[in-house]
Amino acid sequence: MKRDGDNIVTIDGPSGVGKSTVARRVADLLGFSCLDTGAMYRAVALKASGAEVDPRDSASLSRLLSKTTVELSPEGHVFLDGRDVSELIRTEAISSLSSELAELAEVREFLIGIQRKIGEGGNIVAEGRDMGTYVFPGAKHKFYLDATVAERAKRRFLQNKRGNFPISDVRDELRRRDRRDTLRAENPLHPAPDAVVIDTTRMSAEDVIAAIFLRTKNLSMHGDSN
Repeated sequence: MKRDGDNIVTIDGPSGVGKSTVARRVADLLGFSCLDTGAMYRAVALKASGAEVDPRDSASLSRLLSKTTVELSPEGHVFLDGRDVSELIRTEAISSLSSELAELAEVREFLIGIQRKIGEGGNIVAEGRDMGTYVFPGAKHKFYLDATVAERAKRRFLQNKRGNFPISDVRDELRRRDRRDTLRAENPLHPAPDAVVIDTTRMSAEDVIAAIFLRTKNLSMHGDSN
């Protein structure tokens, strides 16, 4: 008999470590849905930015959230108030603002409620910063990906094809995000006590995917995974 959390895989870790790529591929291999929680925070950041809401104005932020819907399609598209914003949220400005908003209890509770509702049906790979520690603490399979700041900056730089933008600026931004994520009062970033920690610094994405799938393939909805 399946227990709550048996069919939920959580993948946490700092910015730029490659969680989204790994989570999507593991979800594909298992036949699960991928819950990209970072995209959900970026969607809220996009709306707050467009509405010019000051994150420090709790009342205005709460009003904004009360009129906001964030949805993820099975294909991985992100919908904000019914509009596909999958491409619009992938900028450094929105990414940085999303990290700032993630410190706020109003935003976290709003999105965590949506995330847990999605997780009720199980069969998901949830990636983020507090999936295994707070959102789905009962998940049976938890992973925490890490890598050096230098390696994460290189990956982010190549992923975004930053051109002439100095990679040193990418490193500085990652360090700032690390400080915010690990020191925030609301559910700070850290590995769950029962998480498998994987240092991906010298690993390819394919190696990381294989390491996680090896530990979770018994969950596969595709039948025989061998």
